[in-house]
Amino acid sequence: MNVIDTLLWGVLPYVVMLTLVGGLIWRYKYDQFGWTTRSSQLYESRLLRIASPLFHFGILAVLVGHIMGLVIPKSWTEAAGLSQHAYHFLALSIGSVAGVGTLVGIVMLIVRRRRTGPVFMATTANDKFMYVMLLGAILAGLATTVLSVFDPATVDYRETVSPWFRSLWILQPDVGAMAAASTSFHVHVLWGMALFAVWPFTRLVHAFTAPLHYLFRPYIVYRSRGNAPRAGSVNYRRGWEPIGTQDRASSRRRTRPPRERSGSTRVK
Repeated sequence: MNVIDTLLWGVLPYVVMLTLVGGLIWRYKYDQFGWTTRSSQLYESRLLRIASPLFHFGILAVLVGHIMGLVIPKSWTEAAGLSQHAYHFLALSIGSVAGVGTLVGIVMLIVRRRRTGPVFMATTANDKFMYVMLLGAILAGLATTVLSVFDPATVDYRETVSPWFRSLWILQPDVGAMAAASTSFHVHVLWGMALFAVWPFTRLVHAFTAPLHYLFRPYIVYRSRGNAPRAGSVNYRRGWEPIGTQDRASSRRRTRPPRERSGSTRVK
């Protein structure tokens, strides 16, 4: 362990965390209108319907796999009856499928963005940089998977990267454990930290504001049917009232204010 290891694995992770959190706060405070995906579905949707779900569901599966591999200690899975060989087989099989799906999805997104004229014209330099960072992180992750299978000299990440990752959250970074990891893991972790450092300043920021409330909001009724039930005849749930029928019913029941009788009054 030397000064470079201390800077890379003991200091740099906290710099990245501060950049990520500070960048998100700054972006939300000063650029809320830019906090968007800048969707290009209006220009082309046929290929997007395939590429976008493939990429997003793939990256979610990759994220879950990383969390399980980095957070859950090796002793816990062994105590649960899952041998190291079985764990390694599951991680490789599921991780490879998720990684390849994510890679195919992002390649399709890049091809779509390059070959579709309006989409390419709406692509900024920031978007291109974002795709390079994402593609590099995915390729680095797949490379570590391949090397862990065919290179017997690859050190088990559950004995190096995982302890180092968990030690960061208790403010006692295990620099020696990460320094003992293989070069492929060093490249993958450094690229990942670079990706998180630039995350708040790209379109990737939309991942922190997923519209989960859309799953629970009522349907939006743009027009009401002619035979809709009268308001008051059925007890509707709040937020699910038939649009338009209540207003019409209330307007029909509303009486006009009494008019003053016309005519002159005799003043004595």
